[in-house]
Amino acid sequence: MVFSLSIMWESESEFVRGREYGSELLSPTKHGLKADGFEQRGRSWHVGTDIPSDILVRVEDVDFHLHKYLLFSRSGKMTRILYESRDPDLSKIVMNDVPGGAEAFLLAAKFCYGVPVDLIAANIAGLRCAAEYLEMTEDYEEGNLIFKTEAFLSYVVLSSWSDSIIVLKSCENLSPWAENLQIVRRCSDSIAWKACANPKGVRWSYTGMPQDIQNPKWNEMKELIPSGSHTAPVDWWFQDASILRIDHFVRVITAIKVKGMRYEQIGAAIMYYACKWLPGLVNDSNGEGTEAMNCSNGNGNGSGSSSKYNWNGGLHMVVVNPKDEISALQAKERRMIIESLISILPPQKDSASCSFLLQLLRMANELKVAPALATELEKRVGMQFEQATLTDLLIPSYNTSETIYDVDLVQRLLEHFLIQELSEASNASSQSFLGKDILGGSQTTASSGQNAKMRVARLVDSYLTEVARDRNLSLTNFQVLAEALPESARSCDDGLYRAIDSYLKAHPTLSEHERKRLCRVMDCQKLSIDACMHAAQNERLPLRVVVQVLYSQQMKISNAIANNTIKQAGESRYQPIASSRKTLLEGTPQSFQEGWTTAKKDINTLKFELETLKTKYLELQNNLENVQRQFEKTLKQKQTSSWSSGWKKLSKLTKMNALENQELVDQVTIAGEKPRKTHRRWRNSIS
Repeated sequence: MVFSLSIMWESESEFVRGREYGSELLSPTKHGLKADGFEQRGRSWHVGTDIPSDILVRVEDVDFHLHKYLLFSRSGKMTRILYESRDPDLSKIVMNDVPGGAEAFLLAAKFCYGVPVDLIAANIAGLRCAAEYLEMTEDYEEGNLIFKTEAFLSYVVLSSWSDSIIVLKSCENLSPWAENLQIVRRCSDSIAWKACANPKGVRWSYTGMPQDIQNPKWNEMKELIPSGSHTAPVDWWFQDASILRIDHFVRVITAIKVKGMRYEQIGAAIMYYACKWLPGLVNDSNGEGTEAMNCSNGNGNGSGSSSKYNWNGGLHMVVVNPKDEISALQAKERRMIIESLISILPPQKDSASCSFLLQLLRMANELKVAPALATELEKRVGMQFEQATLTDLLIPSYNTSETIYDVDLVQRLLEHFLIQELSEASNASSQSFLGKDILGGSQTTASSGQNAKMRVARLVDSYLTEVARDRNLSLTNFQVLAEALPESARSCDDGLYRAIDSYLKAHPTLSEHERKRLCRVMDCQKLSIDACMHAAQNERLPLRVVVQVLYSQQMKISNAIANNTIKQAGESRYQPIASSRKTLLEGTPQSFQEGWTTAKKDINTLKFELETLKTKYLELQNNLENVQRQFEKTLKQKQTSSWSSGWKKLSKLTKMNALENQELVDQVTIAGEKPRKTHRRWRNSIS
């Protein structure tokens, strides 16, 4: 509803919201001219008077048949034009640059003739700019148009919520006059002050207010709500502010930041504005698609919507693929909106949902926004990357890449996330070192950081599984993205195994070396039993990886059996032992018995396979040892010669003769009595 005020300029005095202004305006008796009003004839306006007009003023394509004396007595610009023309009989003036156009000039002309003028929020800005353009100052007559319009702006418009919005909206076509006259700044500040007010203290009308409490009294020039028990929702001002053009919306949000509003509310207002002006973003948080489309079309109802917005980033945005291509002008406008919204996003984490930021990033890449702003938005996403979903990450590749999805973008987002986590961990450790850690804050930060990494690891594994189906995805890109996270981020590599298996399915022409290289990103020790059983039968995996998986599974089964045995031994101390095996089986559920039987068969099968592999390994090892021994014998035989063998035989004979002589001497010594030593020495020397 538009607030209107009728000002009768020929009255002796006027009152505007309690303030009295003197009226020294044109009267018929003072100038000897009586005007009954203005009459439109086609594209021309004529004054209802008996005196013929003596000047024609053309504004745009509209002609005004007026009188020189009345215009020149109040307008400095008209006087200067007549003076500069040096023609006292000037009969035509063309003005194509009047702010507000022909409509504003008509109101100014009525003011000059003393015709009643209705001032409303929709025309006050244009009339104020036109008065400035025509130089209708106090130097020409007291209470001139500049003074009247300025008073109405200051005391009527700026004290009203709805009028401030309407006036700021009307300033879109009044640049740069509205900026130079501070109309945009004053309206932005007025809106910011009221938006930052306590919702319990909101006593003015706003769009989306419940009908049962609306009781405006425009005749009293008030917007007070009679019922004092009404409490406005937190987002009561979103819908009214969203009708503004992007540059004026930026001015309002900037003023609101200065006033100290919470960053969650500012982020929610930005998301609401983006939902309305960017058709590719639709609110799908609660499944209310109709209201979301109304919001995007500018017909959404903001009442009671505080429950639909989660200030911690609960506004989920989904992609709508328009069938029709947008024009170059629309692309330029949307690019400007996206760049402006990125520039005013609060720097705090969780000021906007990660889903919204990713969809904004998708549109930014599609429309080729400034690289610096795109990088800034990527950093913002990296700050809360653990909140993303797989649907949000599937951003098409809009560059020259041959892949379907922008894998390089996800790689950059992951790098920003890791940098952010490293920075937070450094800050927490420095605070702990300086003794500023209160109530274990550093431990809490480390725990939350590890949980965030684990969530991101699961997200990346799901993303890799999805993009692995792309035949144009290179092995290097897959490997770099899979190895970007530290090993501690994954407690289980089942998701990574699924991604590897999907990649092997989509790329059957990989060589053995490439398959081994791909499988290096996976730790077989971190696979679950189900994943190990699947991998053991997977023909796409290299044989070496299958052996590692089987060994890992065997170790896990052995550890599980050992732990189960220890647990049962511990429980047997406190529980009576079953009388027999039959009694124990009767107390076990049938499903558990069947599962255990199947598990035992699988275990026996795996044991048999392992024993077979061990046997084959031992046979190969024995064969290798036999070959080595034969080789050594052959080498030794080649090194021996005939001379060396002859000398060995001669030395052997010499030793045998010496032994025989010694035995003979011993026999003689035993038979004879005290043999002479000299004789024995002689015989020895003879031998």
